[in-house]
Amino acid sequence: MAKRDYYEVLGVDKKASAADIKKAYRKIAIKYHPDRQGDKSEAEKKEAEEKFKEAAEAYSVLSDETKRQQYDQFGFNGPNMGGGFDGFGGFGGAGGFSMDDIFSMFGDIFGGHSGGFGGRGGGRTIHRGTDLRLKVHLNLKEVATGVTKKFKVRKDVVCSACHGSGGAAGAKPETCPTCHGSGSVIHQQQSIFGMMQTQSVCPTCQGEGQIIKNKCPRCQGSGVEHGEEVVEINIPAGVQDGMVVNAPGKGNAGHHGGPAGDIKVFIEEEQNSTFIRDGKDLIYNLVLDIPTATLGGEVNIPTVEGGKLRLKIEPGTQPGKTLRLRGKGLPAVQGYGYGNGDILVNINIYIPKTLSRDEKNIMEKLRDSDNFKCDKDTKQNFFDRFSSYFSR
Repeated sequence: MAKRDYYEVLGVDKKASAADIKKAYRKIAIKYHPDRQGDKSEAEKKEAEEKFKEAAEAYSVLSDETKRQQYDQFGFNGPNMGGGFDGFGGFGGAGGFSMDDIFSMFGDIFGGHSGGFGGRGGGRTIHRGTDLRLKVHLNLKEVATGVTKKFKVRKDVVCSACHGSGGAAGAKPETCPTCHGSGSVIHQQQSIFGMMQTQSVCPTCQGEGQIIKNKCPRCQGSGVEHGEEVVEINIPAGVQDGMVVNAPGKGNAGHHGGPAGDIKVFIEEEQNSTFIRDGKDLIYNLVLDIPTATLGGEVNIPTVEGGKLRLKIEPGTQPGKTLRLRGKGLPAVQGYGYGNGDILVNINIYIPKTLSRDEKNIMEKLRDSDNFKCDKDTKQNFFDRFSSYFSR
């Protein structure tokens, strides 16, 4: 079944604020929460679960500023949706996630740690490291071929003394006496729906289910310390200015052995003195001398990689004409579009400002020739080509 637009799923406008999106998701999540479907048929329960997952997937994208921007630009066909190239990371189709996964990711919607209606979640909290942001400047050749960039990054790294455990030498974590290892505590309260259970993070162990009494003196029990690391990030070919490349697991280390965050690499593309970029196409302005434009010939056209391409010029080539070198432009960024773009060669004619006496005599003779007189139709054709160039 085809995916529905995320804004349609949540019933909000594309200009909706973050608060409106959260409010809309909370309303849907409460309505279709599995603990509210007790008196429904199996078919109705299944339908509610699918709608609950669908809303969670939509919220996972629209609640994240970067993911929302990419979705607005590319829709479901965004670059590497669900993976390396900034991914819409998140769900990429919630079918692969359990309900507990969804509760643990969006527990804040219900005001508790994981699920506000019935003791779902239950797993220990894993402290994922925070994400980092970097900016990279790419020239056109790097965009065309892709490139691996190295960065020296100041970030949280795994503690060199305790290797991420947070305990002093020989110290072992102990089961939390408050939650008895579950990582959460359950509260009961009377409501209009009857006796309701809510689940929240254990205040003693912060959801980990374990406590460390003898903490590592180097990291004070966190399992991480400030450090520096050289990271390599692969930039795929075809990226554009403003895109974001996601480098999973290269961000800050997580506390107590939790997974590392990501690095978000924001692309800034340098202007090129030879080509003008138009998506996957490259525009090259070629200036011909009058004899070549009139008599025809061959010229060299540069490529992004530094090579040359031979281009045939037909006799009588007019200024404003565009010639196309197919497949010689930029590649499609991974996961979006197919094939390479073209090099579009715009023809201009060079008119000399000064002439020798002999050259002037030749031009005087040519001016009287009927072949060198510009009639009305020729003027109109040139104007049409000139207009179409600026209206593309």
